[in-house]
Amino acid sequence: MGSAKKNTSAARKARIEEMRRAEQSRERRNRILTITASAVVVAALVAGTVFLVRSQSDDDSATDAKTSGSFVTGSDGVKTWKGTLGRTHVTKSVSYPMEPPVGGDHNQVWMNCDGDVYTKALNNMNAVHSLEHGAVWVTYNPKAPKADVDALAAKVKKTPYTLMSPDDKQADPIVLTAWGHQRTVTGANDPNVAKFLEKYVQGEQTPEPGAACTGGLSK
Repeated sequence: MGSAKKNTSAARKARIEEMRRAEQSRERRNRILTITASAVVVAALVAGTVFLVRSQSDDDSATDAKTSGSFVTGSDGVKTWKGTLGRTHVTKSVSYPMEPPVGGDHNQVWMNCDGDVYTKALNNMNAVHSLEHGAVWVTYNPKAPKADVDALAAKVKKTPYTLMSPDDKQADPIVLTAWGHQRTVTGANDPNVAKFLEKYVQGEQTPEPGAACTGGLSK
């Protein structure tokens, strides 16, 4: 009897010890899994934070317009950009090497250019997209006589694939711009206004002929 009890007690202790070791082993595995999972979560959060900061930094900083080259002035007074003009749609602000710009990377949304006359300066990135669609952009600074501004506005309103806006940053009083081409004019009655419009409105320089000049931004 005594021997049987001892054997039963010993077996029970052995099972308890085995169960204790198994429980300790499970606890160790759980701790390892928890630590590993926590490390993965922390790493993901850190990576996400770095990505967000970089993205915000990218959005806040200006980039160049992927342009290279220079203007060459022809005998007709039109300046033609000889070189590369980027055409990528970007969300960052773009720094153009000329004012007004004649092309380069730009926003994916264009300014309406179906004879649209704007009274406030435009975002160059949207206006450049209009140029890509074959529009001519008429701009003027404070030195331009009001009579010329009014006369040009009336002309633009009658001409599809054109737009007009003030640009205080440009050097000359009145400038006409198409994709890759630009010239100054002396006033609304300058015959070069009609010549420029005739040649460059949906002209051969247009990267995307027939693309819409409506359905974009209106202000």
